[in-house]
Formats: sequence, C-alpha cells, structure tokens
Amino acid sequence: MHGASKTTTPPPTRDRSTAIVWVLCSAAFMAMLDVFVVNVAFSTIGESYRGSSLADLSWVLNGYAIVYAALLIPAGRFSDRVGRKAGFLVGLGIFTLASLACAVAPSLWTLVAFRVLQAIGAAALTPASLGLLITVLPQAKVPAAVKIWATTSSFSAALGPVVGGALVEASWRWIFLINLPVGVVAGISAVRLVPDLRQRVRARVPDLLGVALLVVVIGGLSLGLVKSSEWSWSGGATLGVLAVAAAGLVLFVVRMVRHPDPVVSPALFRVPTFVWANATVLAFCTAFGAWFLSVAMWLENAARFTTIETGLAIVPGPIMVPIFAVVGQRLIKRLPVGVVVAVGNLLFAGAVVLLLATAATPVHYATEVLPGWMVSGVGIGLALPSMIASAAADLPPDQSATGSAVVNTARQLGYVLGVAVLVAVIGSLNVTPDRLLTAFRHGWWFIAIVAAVSAATALAITPRTSQS
Repeated sequence: MHGASKTTTPPPTRDRSTAIVWVLCSAAFMAMLDVFVVNVAFSTIGESYRGSSLADLSWVLNGYAIVYAALLIPAGRFSDRVGRKAGFLVGLGIFTLASLACAVAPSLWTLVAFRVLQAIGAAALTPASLGLLITVLPQAKVPAAVKIWATTSSFSAALGPVVGGALVEASWRWIFLINLPVGVVAGISAVRLVPDLRQRVRARVPDLLGVALLVVVIGGLSLGLVKSSEWSWSGGATLGVLAVAAAGLVLFVVRMVRHPDPVVSPALFRVPTFVWANATVLAFCTAFGAWFLSVAMWLENAARFTTIETGLAIVPGPIMVPIFAVVGQRLIKRLPVGVVVAVGNLLFAGAVVLLLATAATPVHYATEVLPGWMVSGVGIGLALPSMIASAAADLPPDQSATGSAVVNTARQLGYVLGVAVLVAVIGSLNVTPDRLLTAFRHGWWFIAIVAAVSAATALAITPRTSQS
C-alpha cells in the first residue's frame, strides 16, 4: 500500500552478562593468583640473584602484600569517583605492564620495585571489578555473579602452588609472563563488553590526608605482621611500626568523621551486614591463610614432597570449593545466609580438628591429610562466596567499589595475619619430626579456634537484599 508507514522492530539487545562476569573475574583471578604463586618460586628467584640475603629476598613477597593491602581502599575510592570501568582498565594496564617488567628484571631490587607496581595495579582492578559486577549487571544476576567472583579469586589461592610449580620448571620468569595474554584479552574484552556507567554526582577531590593516613595504617600493620617473625613480636621495630599504625588509625577515624568527603564514608559502618561480614571475612581469611600455608609446609617438610607433588596434593581441596559454592547458593534459598556461612566455617574448623586428630610422622597423605583437606574445601565453598556477597548486599551503588575494597582489605589483612601468626607459632622447621609435629599442632589449634570465631560472627550476617 502506497504511502503506508512501515513499523520496524529494533533487534533484541544481546545479553552479555555472562561474558562480562568472566572478563571481570579472570582479571581478579589473575591479581589474586600473584599473591600466592610467587611463594613456590621463592627459592628459584633467590638462585638467580646470587648474594641476596633471605631478608632482602622476602621483599619480593612482602612488597606486593603490603602495597596491595594498603592501596585497596584508596583505589576503590578512586574507582567510585572516576568511574569503575576506567579504574579497572587503568589497574589492569598497570598490572599487565608491571608483570612484563618483573619477567625481565635484571636485579633483585628492580624486581621488588616492579612487584610494588604490580600491587598498585592489582589494588586498582580488584575493587573496580567487583564494583562493576554490582552496578552493570541486571539486579537479579548480581548475587550469583558476586559469588562467582569470590569463588574464582579464592580458587586462585589454592591453584597458586600448582601453577607456580609447573611454570618454575621452565623458569620462574614465566610466572609473570603468563599474565600478559590474560591481561591483554581481558582488557580488550572489557573495552568492548563492559558498559561505562558513572554515578551522576559532582566529583570532589577526596580527603588526600585521609588517603595518606590509611596507607600508613594498612602498610604499617601489614609490615609489622609480615616482619614479626624476623624482628620478633616483642622487638622494638615490630612494636614501633604497630604503634605508628595505631596512631594513624586514630587520626584516620577523626578525619573520616570530620571531613566532608572522606576516603571511607562512616555510613558504611552503619550497615550491620557490612560490619559483620567484614568481621567474618577477617577471621575466616586469617584461618584460611594459615591453613593453606600450614598444609603446604607440612607436606614439604614432614612428608618431603617436592614442589610439584605438593601442588598436586593440594588440588583435591580446591575442587570442592566451586562445587559447594553452588550448593551454598541453593541452601540460602531455604536458610538465612548467616546460617549457611556459619555451617561452612564450622566444617572448616572441623576439618582442621580432623587433621589434628590424625596427623603423625611419618606422614600418610591419603589417610591423614587428604580427608581434612577435602572437608575444608567443602566448608570454604559454602562460606566464602556467600560472606563476600553479603558484605556488598546492602551497600548503595555509589559506594560499591569502596565497600568492596574494604572487604578485600579485611581479606588481605587476614591472609597476612594468619601467615605471620603461623610462622611465629611454628618457629624453626629444622627440628626433629616429633617436635615438628608438636609445632604444627599448635598452629592447627590456632586455625581451628579462629575458624570457629568466624562461624560465630557469621550468624549476625542478615542482609536485607535477597541473596538467592
């Protein structure tokens, strides 16, 4: 019919939610993997830089851990202000380029400097990736996406020794080169797939003094913890650094309350779910950080496993994590999320007690270590994804990256604290098998008690937002 108007139906918009989740999770996985993967390459790196002391070599690990923990909250604040996509891409770019620089570092202190640069990038992309998941996905898909994010990043902690052990067989430099293809693919995919949703607020300059104080607090606390075994807990250096961190915390709280645009809004700490979830994450990760290292050290020093054998022996536990993360998601449709997290943490504590009851020398992996290790994977799968998701459930969208940075700072501090306490409790590894078993039993009791505490705090997690 001549002159009739033709109505056209626009093509349906393609749902890219799944692709966005995997792009963001792969980058967060890579950043968290580097926290753990370097541990297995530690001795090999030392062989490349002859004449370096153990104390100097330790900064390859400690420099990354301290800067990563110290900058998570300021970087999250940065992403909330300039846009989470921009924060994510900047962090990913820095991390990828720094990885390449680490791989070709000609000297130890050059490697340490580039590890610090890596940590800066990781600190930027980690909260931005979680903040993006919360804001760019359809609301119905956010809880599941956050749990995938939490599961993949925690999975990296367990896969670190396996991946690192395999790559070190060729060269320790490959543990950094492997980040390049992941970083490039994730960056290109993020540019194309992830929408750039910015908060329609006037971007004021945040409290720069507050940022500096927060770096002093987190950096000082992390430094005191990671060096306590070398300096001693009662030594002047340890006490001095911790005192500086404590003084900085007092000043930071004053600035947070009084400044018109603080680094961390006090309103976040008026959200009960956020507070209790952070307390649970801190306790849980303290136990998890010590547990993971203790099992690896037990296999290498008591069972005399090689690096590759240790990595392979660790695999069965992490396999349980994604399986029971799915089970946990189904359970919270029928039970309060705090109850599910508490059950997971109690299973974790029970797994440690199981190893306590069966451990002996000589070590029999299949009957003594494996059962407790797999049960702990069940507990971790039930607990960790849900507690991370709960922490962000009741936060306003414009605080999502900052809030997720606080959660990840609690998480990172937990790892640092757990490792520091474990090393202090175990002491020397060059002792008789009986004394070594006694030392590890003391460490495992510490882990079991802290895991039980995290189960108690989990019961107070009651988000208003549905987590199903």
